[in-house]
Amino acid sequence: MNLRTVRKKIKSVKNVRKITKAMQLISATKMKKAVQAEIDGRLYRDSLRELIHTVSQGLDKSLSPLLSHKPQTKKNDLVIYISANKGLCGAFHINLLKYILKNIDLAQTEFITVGSKGASALSRFDRDIVADYSTGTPDSKVSAIFKVVIDAFLSGTYTNVKLLYTQYISALRSEIKLVNLLPVTATGATTSTPRSSSSEYIVEPSPHKLVEALLKSAIQEQIRGALISSEAVEHSMRMMAMKSATDNAADVIYNLTLTGNKIRQSKITSELLDMITAKESVESN
Repeated sequence: MNLRTVRKKIKSVKNVRKITKAMQLISATKMKKAVQAEIDGRLYRDSLRELIHTVSQGLDKSLSPLLSHKPQTKKNDLVIYISANKGLCGAFHINLLKYILKNIDLAQTEFITVGSKGASALSRFDRDIVADYSTGTPDSKVSAIFKVVIDAFLSGTYTNVKLLYTQYISALRSEIKLVNLLPVTATGATTSTPRSSSSEYIVEPSPHKLVEALLKSAIQEQIRGALISSEAVEHSMRMMAMKSATDNAADVIYNLTLTGNKIRQSKITSELLDMITAKESVESN
């Protein structure tokens, strides 16, 4: 390796460092917005889910078809798989794929994908993708997914409908969640304050008029919350990945600079030796 090659490499790495630094700042800005949206809606979603799960324990399942399984000859599950459209976000996608392979029976499961990376990964395993919502606004995705899910479940096509996503906990921590959407059950209620019983609630004007609307609202909010939380994790992991890449680029520049200095010093030393040798040769003559 000569000095010119080292200088070219340093210049190239510096350009990469500028790009990764810019991507880190962009991801940090996007993460801040996504996290704020996730935090703003979390209390409402958790309260609504807690209320629905608590009330549903004391309700007759005949009040809504969303509360019970449909009789079927073939047992199939539908999983809403939320990933991302872009890469460069660390182990975000590989962790989701590992979770699927470990915890989901692919032979008995079909998927609705949100994110082209997830759809691409499933296609390699020749899995059935019912629908893909990798484009469009979050609100349009929620409405479209909700309609497909409700119609499929009520028609008896699937025994269970589940939601797979990465839940945001902090900038450095996240957790993959596989939650049951349909049928709605008391399982999975998240409450830090235990309720004594569902008899505390008085449903007016009547359960027949309110329960199904509330259940549908809760399902929509759960899908929306998963999309927002997954987006926050995506930007967070991309920010950390770009920070790591920026730091690594700085280390490479430092090491290349040392190498360049050694090459230059070696060249100077060699030239000095040539000059001394030439001087001694002239003086000896």
